Amino acid sequence: MKLRTFLAELVGTGFLAASIVGSGVMATNLTKDIGLQLLIVAVATVFMLATMIQMLGPISGAHFNPAVTLVDLINKKIDLKTAVNYVLTQVIGAVLGVITANVMFDLPTIGSSTAAKTSPNLLFSEVVATAGLILVIQLVGAQKKGRYIPLAVAGWIGSAYFFTSSTTFANPAVTFARSLSDTFAGIEMSSVPGFVIAQLIGALIGLGIAKGLGSER
Repeated sequence: MKLRTFLAELVGTGFLAASIVGSGVMATNLTKDIGLQLLIVAVATVFMLATMIQMLGPISGAHFNPAVTLVDLINKKIDLKTAVNYVLTQVIGAVLGVITANVMFDLPTIGSSTAAKTSPNLLFSEVVATAGLILVIQLVGAQKKGRYIPLAVAGWIGSAYFFTSSTTFANPAVTFARSLSDTFAGIEMSSVPGFVIAQLIGALIGLGIAKGLGSER
């Protein structure tokens, strides 16, 4: 793998994390309406995600997410060394993205979120959100219209913001990084392991469903 492949993952994951946290801060600055705040974050995330996938997909595959990388490893599209490097790069990128958002809004460079998210319904939401994400990627990617992946993935995430109780983190790297900002998009560090486990379980379920539906055809 060329260095630019990992740089693409770092940049893409970084901008994604920055858009989530930054838009969350902007939203709370603009309005006290929680519904409107969520809408602002969802719109910013959807546009950023679609843009990064379209721009960087040809370089790295636009994973930006350890759950996606895990699925590619299982499908033998990448080897273990590459997968580990992808995940490390994604985590670093996400952390840098959150730090960037914190600095842009004059917040502590590295904060500590106090938003506890440990209830079973939130964990189940992460299973559903991540399973759906992987299902979309696998099935749309297997079609001749795979070029629509940016739209399909962004569409799923945008929808899941509103129908899941956890507001769809669905990304272990970004979940960890969001613990470093005590803002609208934050999550307490102690809640991160549960979310990550739920996301990985969801990824495996999504892959299983995709295979059952014939994603390999």
